Amino acid sequence: MWLATATISNTQKGIRGMRVCHGVTATFDDPNLVSCAGLAPVLELAERAGLQDLIGEHVKIDKPGGSNPVLKVVALIAGMVAGADSIDDMALLRHGAMGRLFTGVRGPSTLGTFLRSFTFGYVRQLDAVASRFLINVAKAAPLLSAGGPGQDPVTYVDVDDTVKPTFGYAKQGAGRGYTGVKGLNVLLATVSSASRRPVIAAVRLRKGSTNSASGAHRFVADALITAKKAGAAPVLVLRADSAFFQSDVIAAVLRRKACFSITARLNTPVRNAIDAIAADAWTPIKYTDAVWDDTAQAWISEAEVAEIDFTAFSSLAKAKQVTARLIVRRVPDVNPANQNPLFTVYRHHAVFTNSPLPMLQAEKAHRGHAIVEQVIADLKNGPLAHLPSGNFSANSAWLVCAAIAFNLTRAAGALASTFHAKATTGTIRTQLINVPGRLARSARRLTLHLPTDWPWQHAWEQLAAATREGPPLAA
Repeated sequence: MWLATATISNTQKGIRGMRVCHGVTATFDDPNLVSCAGLAPVLELAERAGLQDLIGEHVKIDKPGGSNPVLKVVALIAGMVAGADSIDDMALLRHGAMGRLFTGVRGPSTLGTFLRSFTFGYVRQLDAVASRFLINVAKAAPLLSAGGPGQDPVTYVDVDDTVKPTFGYAKQGAGRGYTGVKGLNVLLATVSSASRRPVIAAVRLRKGSTNSASGAHRFVADALITAKKAGAAPVLVLRADSAFFQSDVIAAVLRRKACFSITARLNTPVRNAIDAIAADAWTPIKYTDAVWDDTAQAWISEAEVAEIDFTAFSSLAKAKQVTARLIVRRVPDVNPANQNPLFTVYRHHAVFTNSPLPMLQAEKAHRGHAIVEQVIADLKNGPLAHLPSGNFSANSAWLVCAAIAFNLTRAAGALASTFHAKATTGTIRTQLINVPGRLARSARRLTLHLPTDWPWQHAWEQLAAATREGPPLAA
């Protein structure tokens, strides 16, 4: 009875939730407004990092619809930074005062025709732009650690693939791979360190039925080269899951004078090596946070770790065999059906590595490979929400543009504040990019009026100031 009385009393006093004022009407009639004023400093950053010059130098499309690649590629990237996830969404570049704030704005139909003019060779030209742009923009923003005093001594390159589901029959290359889901396969390599969020070093679109490790050795070599030139620490470690446990992949890593940390498949030689580990060699570890185990469908907070020397690929020629450390983590199997009443049954997870880190640190660092999944989720929550064309090469070009947009957004966040340096691209987009503004001209100068009391005003102003500092960045 008291609760009912209190509710009536509050209603009578006029205490209500947030409501719209009565009598509000809307009219789309202001030519001076823009909905994504944060694109201005972001595109300034891209220009300072030489994006337009790189496109003009490397992308040469000699096909109908492929003219002016500089204007069109930058427009695609700008639309993705602002939140476009399809070709039709590129229309957000053509509203209000966008034509006065930016030059070279192109419409969705023009950009769609441009994407369909790509072939595999032209996509590789765009790949060259993406890698060089990361190298340039890393000079302006603290994206990677150079391994100096007080900085991270190790940089990690994480490689993984994912299947982007497709629907209908119009998508070239769509097929069913290891997931059983019809779609296209995206191969991705990220670069990160203990204190730096990941950026994309390389990306490639493949047929949906492609094996995860198909062509991975060439892809890994490209990613390692880009990571080193972008300012990676002297110790560079490739992390990957068991799909990339191949001699060609490890050989590519060793040729680039990098280290590897790859999940080993539990085949017969690996199991024999695990059985050879002495009973007193196991070191107990306790996770700071419990780890979810898919096999046991339970949270695991304790385990044991040991290591042993191991020669992988012993069935191949001597030149292709690799000897390194096999670090093994074991946890008790909590499935009652697998338990033996006389002794504990364990499940094992093996990592094949030549990392210079001590055993426990190396095992913990390998578990950080999961960070690549965050980048995949970020892309699928943004430009990769759709593969917008039925043409395979068009979708490949779209994916490379998405990688450039991702790195550009991460660089903008790193320049804005320490919070935005670790935020998702969706958060950066909401707080720094999609800021409404009104464009005004006075004394031959354009002024962008932004909302008062914008919660992230300081970060936005810091980003704008940082993009104007210093000379252009050479490749």
